[in-house]
Amino acid sequence: MINYIWFGLIFLGLLVSLITGKGGDISSSIVNSADNTVKLIIGLVGVMCFWCGVMKVAEKSGLTEKLAKLMRPILKILFKDAAKDEKALGAIVMNLTANMMGLSNAATPFGIKAMEEMDRLNPKKGRASDDMALFLVMNAACIQLVPSTVMSIRAACNSQSPGIIIIPAIISTATAAVVGIICCKILQRYF
Repeated sequence: MINYIWFGLIFLGLLVSLITGKGGDISSSIVNSADNTVKLIIGLVGVMCFWCGVMKVAEKSGLTEKLAKLMRPILKILFKDAAKDEKALGAIVMNLTANMMGLSNAATPFGIKAMEEMDRLNPKKGRASDDMALFLVMNAACIQLVPSTVMSIRAACNSQSPGIIIIPAIISTATAAVVGIICCKILQRYF
C-alpha cells in the first residue's frame, strides 16, 4: 500500500511541475538532493567508524559488561518471564546496552535474538507476550547515554559543537523510557 502512496505522490508532483512549467526546477532539485545525500553519507562514514571503534574499546575494556551488570537487577524486576531465562535476559541486556551507547546498528542483532528467546518462552505462540511488548517499548525509547548517530549527523553537517546534545538527549530519552515503561505496566494489568 505504501508503494502506491509514494508512487501517487511522486506522479502527482511531476504532473503538477510539468503543468506549471517548473519541470526544470524539479530535475535540478532531484540532482541537488542526490548530491547532498551522497556528501552526507560520506561525512557520516568517518564519524560512524569512530563511534563504532569507541564502542569496540568500551566492549574490550569491560565497560559494556559493567553497564550490563548494573542493568540486570533492574531488568529482572521489569521482565517477569525473561528474567528467569539467562539467554533471553542476556540478549535484552546487550541490546539495551548497545542502544544506550547510540549504536542502533549493533543493537539490531541482539534485539532480534532477544525477541526469539522471549518467543521461545512465550506460551501463546503468534501473540506478543507482555515481556515482548515491554522490550519493544524499551528498545524504541531507550536511554541514550551517547547519541552517536545524531552527533555524527551534526558533525557531518558542520555543526560547531555536535556533542552539545548529550545532556538534552539523556533527559529526553530517559523521560520517554520511564513513561513507556509505566504505560506498559499499566496496560499489562488490563490487556
